[in-house]
Amino acid sequence: MVVPTSITVSLRDIAKLIDHSLLHPTMTDAEVDAGLEIAKKYNVAAACIKPYSIPAARKALAGTDVAICAVIGFPHGNSTTSIKVAEATEAMQAGAHEIDMVVNVGKVLGGDWAYVREEIGAINGAVTGLGGILKVIFENDYLREEHIVKLCHICTELGVAYVKTSTGYGFVKRENGMYSYKGATVPHLKLMRENCGPNVKIKAAGGVRTLDEFLYVMTLGVSRVGASATVAIMEEAKKRGITETPAEVPVKAIADTQGGAY
Repeated sequence: MVVPTSITVSLRDIAKLIDHSLLHPTMTDAEVDAGLEIAKKYNVAAACIKPYSIPAARKALAGTDVAICAVIGFPHGNSTTSIKVAEATEAMQAGAHEIDMVVNVGKVLGGDWAYVREEIGAINGAVTGLGGILKVIFENDYLREEHIVKLCHICTELGVAYVKTSTGYGFVKRENGMYSYKGATVPHLKLMRENCGPNVKIKAAGGVRTLDEFLYVMTLGVSRVGASATVAIMEEAKKRGITETPAEVPVKAIADTQGGAY
């Protein structure tokens, strides 16, 4: 994949790639409300929230075109298929427009592809049947490349709208006993783009914290970015002279270094 050294972009283009993430388990209602105001202020693509926050999101985002994205089976994906379908259905009926679901990682690692396919298909059917779109979270930190490729093929065959790298909470225990995660890495984003059909979009989540990282993943074919650093990214774009008028801006190649995302 040849990565361009520049990209034509506007402030709106950047904002409409952001799913503003409000998913940390310690977030209070007041913090969620403040985050929803940020999503509204910058007119992002979606506010990504836990299902119980849907009523608050509907109130805060009324009259905007910021979508409500609810997570289900989050963050470990271990609920039964029927519970995931019910959770997705309830979220859609409560006012969500998009659903981010986590695959059953153990089933993926165990190679039970029939189970994985059936579960993704059932949830996708429930969500699209209610007018929404589904993003399937792989949690790449737990997977090998062959698992990621197989999931891309399954999601393409099922007509899923998006595949997503990570929850942001897929911490792996390292040899020193410490837990860490990489999130959306450059090699994985390239692998996902190369193995998904043209109608399946890519969402990068986990580790995209700066404007340089954001612009770079755009050149890799990413169509959404899950970000908690929305304010920093948007304000840096303004400082660099990016406006509502599309203009060409340089892209800095970001190396995958130090075991982190970038």
